Amino acid sequence: MHQAKLTIDPAFKVGPVRRRTFGTFVEHLGRCVYTGIYEPGHPAADEDGFRRDVLDLTRELGVSTVRYPGGNFVSGYRWEDGIGPKDQRPRRLDLAWHSTETNEVGVDEFMRWCRKAGVEPMMAINLGTRGIEAALDLLEYCNHPSGTALSDLRIAGGAKEPHGIRMWCLGNEMDGPWQTGHKTAREYGRLAAETARAMRMVEPDLELVACGSSSSSMPTFGAWEAEVLEETYDLVDYISCHAYYEEKDGDLGSFLACSTNMEYFIRSVVATADHVGARLKSRKRIDISFDEWNVWYLSRFQNAEPPADWPVAPPLLEDHYHLADAVAFGGLLITLLRNSDRVTAASLAQLVNVIAPIMTEPGGRAWKQTTFHPFAQASRFAAGDVLRVEPVSPLYETAEYGEVPLLHAVATHSGEGTTVFAVNRSTDGPLSLEIDARALGGRRIVEATTLTDADVYARNTADDPDRVAPRPNADVEHDPMRVLLPPVSWNVIRLG
Repeated sequence: MHQAKLTIDPAFKVGPVRRRTFGTFVEHLGRCVYTGIYEPGHPAADEDGFRRDVLDLTRELGVSTVRYPGGNFVSGYRWEDGIGPKDQRPRRLDLAWHSTETNEVGVDEFMRWCRKAGVEPMMAINLGTRGIEAALDLLEYCNHPSGTALSDLRIAGGAKEPHGIRMWCLGNEMDGPWQTGHKTAREYGRLAAETARAMRMVEPDLELVACGSSSSSMPTFGAWEAEVLEETYDLVDYISCHAYYEEKDGDLGSFLACSTNMEYFIRSVVATADHVGARLKSRKRIDISFDEWNVWYLSRFQNAEPPADWPVAPPLLEDHYHLADAVAFGGLLITLLRNSDRVTAASLAQLVNVIAPIMTEPGGRAWKQTTFHPFAQASRFAAGDVLRVEPVSPLYETAEYGEVPLLHAVATHSGEGTTVFAVNRSTDGPLSLEIDARALGGRRIVEATTLTDADVYARNTADDPDRVAPRPNADVEHDPMRVLLPPVSWNVIRLG
């Protein structure tokens, strides 16, 4: 049996738990919006056409922020298409996902949904085919109280109070040649800087996110961040990171260690941002908005043929997650928490149907994917401060990352209690974890749950929605400071 140990000490503080770590993403892509959050005529639809079952699951998931409306979609989006009477809204071709956008849901509907879900909006603006003027128009429409053409247009449409959106993304993945309006770092940096400067003339205290690299494997990675921040450093608050992971060629060991790459990504971007700040002699610190992250079997999408026509809300990117996906996903969550001193916002992509923790049937049921559970538990139990734990753990060899620890863990601590989030990456046996919590003054394990299954590829379905779900770990009854973590498992251990 594998043996591991970690020490919890409140002096080992990384930073506060950031509620924005538990953000998600709603894009006009596939069935995320239509038959996802919005489906008039569904038995569970409310008076605005929003699915109550999805709203309930969103609240249970513990979502804090939602990024909208893209994603690649935003780089060709005309926000004005989504306001006014629905029967007069234009239908448009969406080049990003080869679909037809009906614009039944636009900014006002999204803000109404946010209020019902109890989440903070994070709005992306089109810097692909548009620029400064459209960004200023959208800001005025959303946030100005009244007395101007666009704020009065919002009021006439039924939104009397301003939406008060604080966080704005200056475009999306502009480093990617797949992006409509793709630009070089210098081109994008200049446009982002001028857009940010103009938006701050309206509202100086907005929180603005500049586009970083869409992957650490991009050929421009590092140089892109440096050039963009040279243009925008004193005008933005965040630089974004995007990363997706999948099991490749049956290499489960590397996949379970994919958070190693996320750690590298974060540290590299932090180093680059701080280097630019030093060169500019700025006292300001740029944080990271990791506003797209997930397990995504991108290779399946890349190898698929696009539809011959332009369908409305086709089923796209509907990955059905298994246990191993949830464990790798949990490792990514742990990494975000471990870097809460610099990663102060994040968005799981996406919320419903599209590589999502929540799945729906058109006109039918909604259920939780395996990845729902690590996110919901981390959002519920992570509180207070993030504590650095440096586990003493056996190593194993991976083809992609070399030697990595079997145990990946982090702790959070508040006056209400202490929680350890831990992943056992071992595929060949359990891991006995000893916790040294003497610095906490005699606390002991009071509860432990584990997400695991005898089949690492077990999935949840509409017919069997709880096949893979957190269950009590009875092993804590045998030793107050030791718990047995099953192979390939996500674990939540609470001390009191």
